[in-house]
Amino acid sequence: MSNFYALLIGIDYYEPNPHYESLQGAVRDIDKVADYLKKLQIPSERITKLTSRLSNTNSLADVRAAGKKMPPTYQNIVNAFNSITETANTGDLVYIHYSGHGGRVKTIFPDLKGKGQNDEGLVPMDVGNDGYYLRDVEMATLLKRMTDKGLIVTVIFDSCHSGGATRGDAQIRGSRNGEADTKDRPKDSAVADRDELVNNWRTVTQNSLQEGWLPNQREYVFLGACRPSEYAYESAFDGKDRNGALTYWMIDTLNAIPTGLTYQALYDRLKGQIQSQFPNQLPMLLGEGDRLVFGSEIKPVQYSLGVINVTPEYLTFDGGLAQGISRGTRFALYPVGSDFSDKQKRLAVVEITELQASTSTAKILCAEESGVSAVIEKIEPGLAAVMESAPVDLKHRVRLFIKEVGDKEEQLPQELADKQAAALEKVRQAMQGNGWVTEVRGNEEEAHYQVAVGREGVYEISRLTPIKNLTPALSIDDAESPAQVVKRLVHLAKYQTAQILNNPASELKKAIEYELLDGDTKKPLPDPNNISLKSGDRLYVRLKNVSSGPLNIAVLDFEATWEISQIPIQGDRGAFYSLQSGEETLTRLRFDLPNGEYYQQSEETLKLFVTRGIANFQWLILPPLDEELGKRGGNLNEELQQIAEEKGATRGEKPQISPLNQLLSQVGADVDKPPTLTRASYDPDPNAEWLTQSILLTVKR
Repeated sequence: MSNFYALLIGIDYYEPNPHYESLQGAVRDIDKVADYLKKLQIPSERITKLTSRLSNTNSLADVRAAGKKMPPTYQNIVNAFNSITETANTGDLVYIHYSGHGGRVKTIFPDLKGKGQNDEGLVPMDVGNDGYYLRDVEMATLLKRMTDKGLIVTVIFDSCHSGGATRGDAQIRGSRNGEADTKDRPKDSAVADRDELVNNWRTVTQNSLQEGWLPNQREYVFLGACRPSEYAYESAFDGKDRNGALTYWMIDTLNAIPTGLTYQALYDRLKGQIQSQFPNQLPMLLGEGDRLVFGSEIKPVQYSLGVINVTPEYLTFDGGLAQGISRGTRFALYPVGSDFSDKQKRLAVVEITELQASTSTAKILCAEESGVSAVIEKIEPGLAAVMESAPVDLKHRVRLFIKEVGDKEEQLPQELADKQAAALEKVRQAMQGNGWVTEVRGNEEEAHYQVAVGREGVYEISRLTPIKNLTPALSIDDAESPAQVVKRLVHLAKYQTAQILNNPASELKKAIEYELLDGDTKKPLPDPNNISLKSGDRLYVRLKNVSSGPLNIAVLDFEATWEISQIPIQGDRGAFYSLQSGEETLTRLRFDLPNGEYYQQSEETLKLFVTRGIANFQWLILPPLDEELGKRGGNLNEELQQIAEEKGATRGEKPQISPLNQLLSQVGADVDKPPTLTRASYDPDPNAEWLTQSILLTVKR
């Protein structure tokens, strides 16, 4: 049986220094986590706590005198990492939770980062005037040692810029002026010698141009309080003591749902709760989101839209036009962690009424409209929303086609012709109640797909001509085949709906550069409009933000196997990648043909999605054909409403609020008051705020 080791670091008191003030709620975060781990019966000897509490007269000596044998100094933090790595065995679970300042500091690795760039780092209590940060390059080595040993690692940073820098509260938990520490700090490291640090960083970042705070690796889970350029809040959620929003809602969720929860489901719930109160804070999940919390088992992730705001009659979701959602689409609400195939778990059914670029509003339907009695008291931010049915204009029409008797390819022998009506009737019955496909009869409407019986006694699906690479063949004599035919139709409908998403009128056309580069020279391809590759060839995806503000982006690969997969930009497998103004990324890809007789040559589309707001395009992801469809949905929110009253203190430096949000705040309400529904307001054009661009390529044997 695997052992569980925890390293909990909470820093309220910081020794005097020019950049970071002492905090208030960080140690309380750690106490909350430690109490929860004790409920799980984790032995105290396997829980390492490094905390620095506030007192009237506090110093490093005072902390030690108070019985804290290991205050959170730079050296002690490194020693604690090393001790766990040495003690734990392959397959053991390691949980790391940090609550304190994060900071940006002048890099000591200009050969890795570039001249004038910064390192991201945790700020130990003894950073002082000339002390050490625990830098990102060092952290990469500490984590790599753990994962190389086969340890199953979870990292939680409840600090601002958890994906990239500082922590703040009401006094701003980051550097006092919000700027990087430019002082020349010590260049040596207690973690490893310089060569090892540099080599490990290059290995885990794959020589990318630029990385965030932690390289995104499947080998661990990383959950951070917020994204770069955002700030994290803390508040007295229980009306008494302050906690970080991330830690508070994490423990609240774990207490409510103690077993069977994946990190993705945990993230979905706490993200919804946090964004309902603090729209400027978006938590960050990297790595193995499909792993069970505090466990090693992998569970298929069921993506869903997230509820981010609730009123008595309406909900706000974190998906909109950019995710292909339309008015009239119906979603079912489920408790966090539910099996979405169990319709008895539905709390309500809602229908989309209003759309923005990356958010949407839905009304709660009554039982007469939806067949589900809404459990109003259980509807809260963070619930999962799964598409029940698409509006008519998104449904794909299917014609069940009766062939003539004959010897031609498009005809059937008498034996099969006698069976085809019954075979197609079974498909008709299987389509009943399906929200994605509907049968058309007669000649009034054109069908997207045609289903017929082929000369081999199998079902065939056609778009003008039969689609060949639908394998395995489905025999009309197999009782399971009609349901499988409908599953394939739904899969194809989802695939092609996502494929045709386009916004040619977008104002973002000139905001980003998107191209493929040669895999060896990193130079532009000679004919970017006619890209032909051999199986195994490598290319780079180059992206550059040439606009004045950050852009949230994702690149999806529409594959020949009818799979839609996400390209990990900079190794980032998160919901989206936040591309800062002027930032350029290179992501190396290898293109391989699938196995099978139908794949001597294949066409692929790399489709870029760009939005100013926060959006998650993982709901568009599809597995290869005939694998079970997860419930896909966007998971993230674009902040398109006026600035509401600040209720908590912040953990980090203030983000750059978009001009649109500034305008909404000015027109709709005073900064510290929410707008009323009757006030005049600027109605943005949602289509102006998202963009798609596609690159087509051919892969040959």
